[in-house]
Amino acid sequence: MKTMNRTTYAVVIIGILFFIFGFVTWLNGTLIPFLKLACQLKSDTQAFFVTFSFYMAYFFLAIPSSYVLKKTGYKNGMALGLFVMAIGSVIFIPAANARSFPLFLTGLFVQGMGLALLQTASNPYISIIGPIESAAKRISIMGICNKTAGMLSPIIVGGLVLKNASSIEEKIIAATDSGQKEMLLNELAHRVIMPYVIITIILVIMAIMIKKSSLPEIASDDKEAVSYTPSTGKTSVFQYPHLVLGVICLFLYVGVEVMAGDAIGTYGKHIGMPLDQTKYFTAFTLFAMLAGYIIGIFTIPKFISQQRALAISAILGLIFTIGVFVSTGYIAITFIALLGLANALMWPAIFPLAIDGLGKFTKIASALLIMGIAGGAIIPLLYTSLRDIMHLSNSFSFFICILPCYAYIFFYAVKGFKVGKPFALKAVLT
Repeated sequence: MKTMNRTTYAVVIIGILFFIFGFVTWLNGTLIPFLKLACQLKSDTQAFFVTFSFYMAYFFLAIPSSYVLKKTGYKNGMALGLFVMAIGSVIFIPAANARSFPLFLTGLFVQGMGLALLQTASNPYISIIGPIESAAKRISIMGICNKTAGMLSPIIVGGLVLKNASSIEEKIIAATDSGQKEMLLNELAHRVIMPYVIITIILVIMAIMIKKSSLPEIASDDKEAVSYTPSTGKTSVFQYPHLVLGVICLFLYVGVEVMAGDAIGTYGKHIGMPLDQTKYFTAFTLFAMLAGYIIGIFTIPKFISQQRALAISAILGLIFTIGVFVSTGYIAITFIALLGLANALMWPAIFPLAIDGLGKFTKIASALLIMGIAGGAIIPLLYTSLRDIMHLSNSFSFFICILPCYAYIFFYAVKGFKVGKPFALKAVLT
């Protein structure tokens, strides 16, 4: 600590956390095709209950997480979140042995519970630890940690659990003897055990390290610590319209982020691309997001404000979405991957814009925003439902699910974030 100032030390520690839960979160893109094959699911809609179970945990646990944080503080809350994630990872072992899809979903939900606590603590923490106008820059650094891990997770774990996936899929389909088919499926399911044992060990070690670290605690109930303007006169968090609109914005953003990251492989598989290729598509999206975060670090707030970065990102999202719709094959996949570039600076901009000026309501506001992560549960499931149940085309289902989302994000960037804020605060942010 003698050679590092308070903010730098906190950024390093939280950066490690973002790397860890980035690795776990972006495994969903690998788990969707893996569990569809190993558990013999009949449709992509069933398979996308992977993301539904994972992200709905945020909806149910975000507000309880805020109350936990009031009791534990940020540091202990982060350690507890890591322990809960470890429990969720352990559940994968009996799930794999039983080849039970409901048990896999339970493990994912418990992991989501831990992440809800981690996110509720770490996102406002990284925003509050320094000046609010440069919060997007610090969150961009966190995004690099998160997406670097996300790029590695499908390559490392996907390479292990989906090795020779196309060949295995063909053997399973061709198997006429039920015993042989069961043996192939069990062998495939057991591949997930060792990666999740390792993940569990790492999570427990990190929880202990965070618990024993000298990570500085932030007194967010001190209004001046988190706001340019005092929040006196407000009796409810819902009296801040820019926050309410921000929750909706973050809900839609996470939905399109998961569509670009986790649904890209499903999109490619649906148009005839082999599983040995599509299992790596998530990494392409995350590489584009990584490029976006690097741009954010060097441009925010020196050259553009976080609000303007959000507006530009939304416009790029609209352009790339249209590109997906009017193209086919690998060109369409390229446009989906480029949505990662459009999405990169959205979370870093939305979160600080939404919690700015909330003073003592910062923790509960953070919890409401974390609830918005449920967009990652709803929008991808809507996409597969429109395609598989309503029988709309693959490209049109994708198009109508995400184009309105980017349109709303653009609205929030140019107007929504200002609603209800005093003039002085608007001037600071714009």
